Amino acid sequence: MRIATFNVQNLRLRRDHGTPRLDGARDGDMPEDATAEAVALDPIDRVLTAQVLKLANADVVALQEVFDQATLDHFHDRVLVPTGAAPYPNRHCPPGNDGRGLDIAILSRLPLTAVTSHAEETPETLGLPTVPGCSPHDRVFRRDCLEADLGTLTLFVCHFKAPYPDAAAAWPVRRLEALAVKRLIERRFADPAARLWLVVGDLNEPAREDSQRGRAAMPLLDDFGVDLTLRLPQEDRWSFHLPHSGVYSKPDAMIASPALAERFPDAAPQIIRAGLDREATRYRGKRFAAVGEHRPHASDHAALVVDLPGL
Repeated sequence: MRIATFNVQNLRLRRDHGTPRLDGARDGDMPEDATAEAVALDPIDRVLTAQVLKLANADVVALQEVFDQATLDHFHDRVLVPTGAAPYPNRHCPPGNDGRGLDIAILSRLPLTAVTSHAEETPETLGLPTVPGCSPHDRVFRRDCLEADLGTLTLFVCHFKAPYPDAAAAWPVRRLEALAVKRLIERRFADPAARLWLVVGDLNEPAREDSQRGRAAMPLLDDFGVDLTLRLPQEDRWSFHLPHSGVYSKPDAMIASPALAERFPDAAPQIIRAGLDREATRYRGKRFAAVGEHRPHASDHAALVVDLPGL
């Protein structure tokens, strides 16, 4: 089984006078991303997004920042499959908690015996403490945690709170999300260490976490899970580049259960950077021909893919 995770940066289906179009991989918070010229690059971005997924050729793909099911289906049918990628008959994008509608999605060529959204979980339902600004009845996940069963493997797909604009204030929110995912795993399995599960997605960890508090995702680590990206050389772990800043970080994660990590001791993620903009100069490998200096690009994130042979 090959599994990928990819934050596709604001994938949203719109209609201009009845004609469907997809937003490009841009946030609109930079002047050059909010012009008519920027809009004209949107279709090229999305072909590049599809080319990354075709190159990954994963059996199961966890996506972040997909607007809704209609967006997912349109991208799959009109952009991804026309690249020559094998289709994904199983597609899920339930509504989450993001106020902009940027949700979590799953593409799968394998049967999914269950897909469960945990968007409605609260500190009260999970038996967790609150954090500043969050009551016991507020929803824990800023987007969602999608739980998906693929035979003996269970995926937990996440997209945690971003560290912007206030990293210090965002840290306890991400910490609570990590505790919530851990609690969901503990609630699902009597002996989590002995079962096969994998947490994937964008945990939004910045280049440098809080020097006093450490990694907000630590509840999923320690003696609980194994960060598969740590099997890569330190200089090769980055999957995100912040434009105009020179900052490289690894917000994208694959955290395996101890049993899964032990069963696949050589399973280390491959990071696909062929769709990243050329501003990310740390990457010196081959890019897709259409990639530009800032845009077009597939996303501001790279995709991660890992092989679990025989699973």
